[in-house]
Amino acid sequence: MGTERRMNTLFSASMMCADYAHLEREIRELEAGGVDAFHIDIMDGMFVPNFGMGLHDLRYIRTATKKSVEAHLMVREPRRHLNIFVDCGVDVLYVHPESECHPSTTLQAIIEAGVTPGIALNPGTSVESVLELLHIVERVLVMSVNPGHAGQIYLPYVGQKISKLLAMKAEYGIELFWDGACTPDKIKTFAPMGVRGFVLGTATLFGHGRGYGEILSELRARAPR
Repeated sequence: MGTERRMNTLFSASMMCADYAHLEREIRELEAGGVDAFHIDIMDGMFVPNFGMGLHDLRYIRTATKKSVEAHLMVREPRRHLNIFVDCGVDVLYVHPESECHPSTTLQAIIEAGVTPGIALNPGTSVESVLELLHIVERVLVMSVNPGHAGQIYLPYVGQKISKLLAMKAEYGIELFWDGACTPDKIKTFAPMGVRGFVLGTATLFGHGRGYGEILSELRARAPR
């Protein structure tokens, strides 16, 4: 636990919440403010009841920054489309176990493409149902809200799931990331416990009329270094 406390907490910007009328300016201001990564939500309107960001958005953000770009695939049968995202140059790919008949095959394809593999767990997805997958992923993105829309309310029982996964970190060699309703109090509580990173959207980063650097500095003061 002592080593975990010395690791910097990572903050990703949920770009579906950004101002698309000034996307380049948003990227530059987030970079200047110290964001660690750009989080891209891809939705197909079938796996989740919404359409998210498109490939043109992803390609543009990838070419506009040298920071890490992570794609969260909320789509059915993502293995059919992996080459598209790999060719875009993403650094991390998250898939949902329920989106494929054989998610381990999809994760192996991500690994073979040289991309960091991760799974995203919906609030209703149990830890027990993905134990075998934990052997082959590097990241677990825990959804604290049902996926598909920004601005949802935190589901408190997810905290128990995070505690369970934190107790398994060393055994499986995984890092935990938090996505959804990520408020400063959640960072203050869960970052010292060992959650490695947080995806920041409207709950904390966007739409508050404050500079990104100011917000991120306050969040880093709450998190371990």
